[in-house]
Amino acid sequence: LWSRYADAPFVAVSHHQRLLLNALNVVATIHHAVDTDLFAFRADPEDYLLFLGRFTPGKGVVEAIEIARRTGMRLLMAAAENEYYPEVVAPLVNGHDVVFVGEVDRRAAASLLAGAQALIYPVQSAEPFGLVLAEAASCGTPVAALNRGAVQEIVEDGVTGGVFDGLDSLIAGLSRVLSLNRQRVRARAVERFGVDRMVDDYLAVYERLVSRDHQTRAALA
Repeated sequence: LWSRYADAPFVAVSHHQRLLLNALNVVATIHHAVDTDLFAFRADPEDYLLFLGRFTPGKGVVEAIEIARRTGMRLLMAAAENEYYPEVVAPLVNGHDVVFVGEVDRRAAASLLAGAQALIYPVQSAEPFGLVLAEAASCGTPVAALNRGAVQEIVEDGVTGGVFDGLDSLIAGLSRVLSLNRQRVRARAVERFGVDRMVDDYLAVYERLVSRDHQTRAALA
């Protein structure tokens, strides 16, 4: 659809997405925002890791279970049950160390994120963004993620989480992620992914495009 309107200005949501867009008029890269006020900070997390996302091979739910088992930590999984769940995931759930929470609404998701020691994001397929990464950080919860797609743009390694090249290195580095300062994680999330920042970025793009259009019209007059 966009290729039919080659002159239309397109805003990419990440540099990773921008690199994938051929023959489009990409005028800016602006990261998504989240309403950070909806994600309450919690300094005293509970004793679990969290997987929050769809049950698909690309999201890495099986890898999340492996991380929990190899680190001896409890894993909660919040997602809607689908055809992938009974065939692949359910046999790995025991209700104690690996717990299926089910589908949750936004309020419950925010509560789970705030209570987690860390969000586990062993994504297998590159994605243009990962909104749950910003949501977790907004609670002060660090992220342990594999370096796929836009992950390294969203997660600041050593600040708001850890970005790893493989599962073994993620497992080895998880303790480092858990030791990060949750107040600093929250502060960086508000700074980088707050709504005001995104609005300001889009306004700047619109103003630049309008100004350029006016200049073009004046030159043709």
